[in-house]
Amino acid sequence: MFTGIIKEIGKIINISGQGKSKTLEISCSRIINDINNGDSIAVNGCCLTVTDFTQNSFRADLSGITFSTTNFANAKINDAVNLEDSLKPSDRLGGHFVSGHIDGIAEITEIKKQGNSYIFKIKPPASLYPFIAPKGSVCLDGISLTIADFDMDIFTVSVIPHTYEYTALKYKKSGNFLNIEADLIARYIANILKFSGPGQLQGKLTEKNLDDIRQKDEKLKEKLIEYGFFK
Repeated sequence: MFTGIIKEIGKIINISGQGKSKTLEISCSRIINDINNGDSIAVNGCCLTVTDFTQNSFRADLSGITFSTTNFANAKINDAVNLEDSLKPSDRLGGHFVSGHIDGIAEITEIKKQGNSYIFKIKPPASLYPFIAPKGSVCLDGISLTIADFDMDIFTVSVIPHTYEYTALKYKKSGNFLNIEADLIARYIANILKFSGPGQLQGKLTEKNLDDIRQKDEKLKEKLIEYGFFK
């Protein structure tokens, strides 16, 4: 379990393996001071297991599924990656609950500076549309961010100067892809609705049934307001 608060920017210094099964070696300086084999580290939001480490780097294996469903498919040596070690019971929960299980990749369609902050426009996979809500949480490349707006198939996040400077977002450009994890609570609500009466999410999500889903989302929103979750 993680919080989406990045501890440091690491760098991929080696990629080995055959086919889609890869081993990454990542250099870092901060989290390496408290690391053991078997520990979980979120690398660009993806929960990976430490298999070996040195004084300034650690190694982690990527399964074929992880390789295919994350932006590691395009990873290169010297790429910057966001790193977070796993949550301790005594830690402050500064972001939101992040599992480290990536739901897919989302495309950056636009980056523009607004005052001291940066506005990122993001196109998520259509299957995640029901989990995207204004003022809700989303995890992008391991970073806990608040959704500012969601219009049709694009949502926006505002990245403050500190987050921009101390994460790998400062190296991103329009057209790049980010690992995305939907909010854990939203995921459970959707799953409950899938097996309950009103508001069921039936069948595989496609572009054609998005209007129907949005109508059901409005009913869900009304219920959440009724029970005090939203105002």
